[in-house]
Amino acid sequence: MRFGALGQVALVGLVATLVATGCSSAGDEAESSGAAAGGMKTDLLIGQYPGADSAPLFIALERGFFKEEGLNVKQEPIQAPQMVLGKLSNGAMDVVLGSYATILTIQEAGTEKFKYIADSYQGAAGAFGIMVKKGSPIKDVAGLKGKKIGVNALAGLGVLTMNPHLKIAGLDPKTDVQYVEVPTTNWLSALDKGDVDAVWMTDPYVSQAKKELGATMLLDTMSGPTEGLPITGWAATEKWVANNPKTLAAFQRAMAKAQNVAATDRSAVTKVLPTFTKIPAETAATINLGNYPTTLSAQRIQRVADLMLDSGMLKQKMDVTSMIYTAASSQG
Repeated sequence: MRFGALGQVALVGLVATLVATGCSSAGDEAESSGAAAGGMKTDLLIGQYPGADSAPLFIALERGFFKEEGLNVKQEPIQAPQMVLGKLSNGAMDVVLGSYATILTIQEAGTEKFKYIADSYQGAAGAFGIMVKKGSPIKDVAGLKGKKIGVNALAGLGVLTMNPHLKIAGLDPKTDVQYVEVPTTNWLSALDKGDVDAVWMTDPYVSQAKKELGATMLLDTMSGPTEGLPITGWAATEKWVANNPKTLAAFQRAMAKAQNVAATDRSAVTKVLPTFTKIPAETAATINLGNYPTTLSAQRIQRVADLMLDSGMLKQKMDVTSMIYTAASSQG
């Protein structure tokens, strides 16, 4: 596993500036519940994706990083941000982990407006790929023609990272394959039962499928044109960000500590994985992990937006810089 450069100091400096410049919104009704002195909202519900992407969140919970910041954090497993848009819009859920692809799709559609507040996960070899079960007649990407491929979201990371490879193999992603939405927790059963011919998976599910089903990886979707692609990040609605600058700064500080742990200590990640996934400890210990960036980079995320435009998942070119929450955006 490659560890990201240590950017904790820079991120902590950023959030310290946010605390100094942010304005309290003690009068906001949504903040009246769980509010501490100074109008800071302290009770948070976080939507998390049950995979290695969410490990830093659970490290923060386990080690008390949120409590150190005066936050009482509860988490809820989600399938994709689209499924909890109502909760995010009405303030029932505060922060969500989502693939950059899904958040950008929502942003362009105007269904909700988000700000990225922290990075979470970046692709690495062996951790993301198209899996086929033991004995499958599909031997290469071209063999996917006319087949059903399971993905956790139809406008998400799986589709985004598969499409370029399908094109290289001479297939039209729109007509030659059928993407089928399959909940993350059903990936293995859908593949085993033959509900789909292949499933795009992330580790630790990749390793579990290999061990329990004898499945093989047909294609590593973090290779070639999609090598090292940013995967997921933490986001909140523009309204929530504007109303909760102190809470946001506290959340960022806690996550910066946890992200730094995940980036530098593999054992901390593999230890926490079995606590919020169905992955056994022995499987978690040997999985391929992606990287945990310790800085939030618009330049990295722009790669995702540009790839989405090229694949037709976005209608117009999008500049993601405006979606990155910075101290300047909280002023005024």
